Amino acid sequence: MKQPTILLTALCIAIGGSACTTINPYSGEEQTSNAVKGGAMGAAAGALVGVLSSSKKDRGKGALIGAASGAALGGGIGYYMDVQEAKLRQKMKGTGVSVTRSGDQIILNMPNNVTFDSNASQLKPAGATTLQGVAMVLKEYENTHINVLGHTDSSGSRDLNMRLSEQRAESVGTALITMGVDGSRLNMSGVGPDQPVASNATAEGKAQNRRVTLTLSPTQG
Repeated sequence: MKQPTILLTALCIAIGGSACTTINPYSGEEQTSNAVKGGAMGAAAGALVGVLSSSKKDRGKGALIGAASGAALGGGIGYYMDVQEAKLRQKMKGTGVSVTRSGDQIILNMPNNVTFDSNASQLKPAGATTLQGVAMVLKEYENTHINVLGHTDSSGSRDLNMRLSEQRAESVGTALITMGVDGSRLNMSGVGPDQPVASNATAEGKAQNRRVTLTLSPTQG
């Protein structure tokens, strides 16, 4: 049996029993779960390792074992992020904070009207309350890294905006640490007006650009 055929067979067997779809509770659309996607990627990698590490006559067996192990590991990461996303959506409901999934990353977008007053870097009470919900989830899922990034619109000097975005990111990160999140899991920085999500030519666009984002990524434990 040639290697490509071995890999394909192993991959199908490893993920065939778990390949399923779910209904997105927010859009109502059918979608493949991230756990299954992770399992497929893990199976492919595991099958390849199994083939390369086995003798010629045992490559088929090695591919099957590697694919099964890889699928379990990959599915585990996907499931870990799936349940974390679901809990964050529940906590952020009605707060004005959006929760977006991108592969194995979860992105929380905290607009300025929730977190900070104009030209200020001290958290508003509503922002602190919202972060308490985030911290509760982060403390439960310890194998998650958090990248806190501050953003501004283009009004004012660049130096001021860079400094303000950094201060706001630090305020959010420090609040999470105070609430019990391990500081070694956080990275805090500011990009000023450099990553806009809307046009700075309108007041509405500027409001969208003034924000703090938290990007959550799985670690290796």
